[in-house]
Amino acid sequence: MTTTALPISDPATLPPAKSPISWIRDNLFNGIANSSVTVVIVFLMAWLIYSVGSWAFINSVWASPTAEACQSATGACWSVINARARIILFGLYPFEEHWRSALACVAVVVVVFLSCIPALWTVFRLSIVWLLGAAIFYALMHGGVFGLMVVPTDRWGGLSLTLYIFVSVCLIGMPTSIVLALARQSRLPAIRKLAALLIDFVRSLPLLAILFAAALIIPFALPEWLQGDKLGRVIVAFSLFFACYQAENIRAGIQIIPSGQGEAAKALGLNYWQLTSRIILPQAFRNSLPPMINQFVMTFKDTSIITIVGFFDVLASAQAAFGVAEWAPYYIEVYVFVGFIYFVFIFSLSRYGAYLEKRMRVDHE
Repeated sequence: MTTTALPISDPATLPPAKSPISWIRDNLFNGIANSSVTVVIVFLMAWLIYSVGSWAFINSVWASPTAEACQSATGACWSVINARARIILFGLYPFEEHWRSALACVAVVVVVFLSCIPALWTVFRLSIVWLLGAAIFYALMHGGVFGLMVVPTDRWGGLSLTLYIFVSVCLIGMPTSIVLALARQSRLPAIRKLAALLIDFVRSLPLLAILFAAALIIPFALPEWLQGDKLGRVIVAFSLFFACYQAENIRAGIQIIPSGQGEAAKALGLNYWQLTSRIILPQAFRNSLPPMINQFVMTFKDTSIITIVGFFDVLASAQAAFGVAEWAPYYIEVYVFVGFIYFVFIFSLSRYGAYLEKRMRVDHE
């Protein structure tokens, strides 16, 4: 077996590297019309950056305990975050028990981080991590154990409630979405049509209507012992909505797989569950990874809708933070802070999705 060496270019024959000024001249100022537009855009961007920077940093007020120092300032009043941070992050949760809500948020973040480690990507290990994390979170938030005061779910709020709803929806919705995707691919007409009917029906309704039905209408249709609490009903309805959309993403990934792989697996003696778990689903997840990650991102953003059905998530807590007369003029700063919280979590999800795409692409190649 012979190998062919790749030709190595002579450094003397290579074009000289362009300096930054040459690159700017060739790419940004190539032509009179192009240069004029570019100059205008550059000045507009510079003016925008200076204006935002002056408002947010140079002329801003950071550490005033009251709003009096902000009245004469020409920049942002970040003191509202310093003074009202507990309201934003913990909502209606009892003030003296805020440490429990903070630890619960840390527990959720740790569980999500551990779930991203490839060494734990087995059903048994992930189940242990999630069950242990759910138990710790519920014990901290609800109490009633280890001498902790009981805090009902209608007192939960802030960032911890947002994380709890997001994680619960994903934890319930992902297995449900796999079942629905496989049911819609079933060879049994009754199962296939029922799954298609459920998916299409749920996807035809807006999320807000589903949450309203779960929070307000279902209690009139079910006996009292089957109603559960309001938060539980909303999470189950949200999970069903998430599962129906995610099932279609997974089904699209399944349909891309060549049919010959299933026929080869059957020829090797694999049964349905072995074929599904070892061949179909791993490739379906790889094929549909971008829309699946996008669905997770949309779900995290959609948690803000629960405010309308009476829950005090981080967005409702932010509205309460500037709901007093003293801090009412500084609602922009509060919304910027909440937007930054959403950005951190959504950007982390997108970066992890990019890492998974790169890892699976390398493994596939």
